[in-house]
Amino acid sequence: MGNSLHNKIYLGRSSLVFGSKRLQVLFILGAVACVGLGWLAIRS
Repeated sequence: MGNSLHNKIYLGRSSLVFGSKRLQVLFILGAVACVGLGWLAIRS
């Protein structure tokens, strides 16, 4: 019983970390895209 509970907590934690990592990647990509578009607008 303790083992299955530990597995549930571990799986929940790893999926939570994976979700936040994905959000971080999307946030970074969005920021880079905004900076790139702004740089192109200023340059042109």
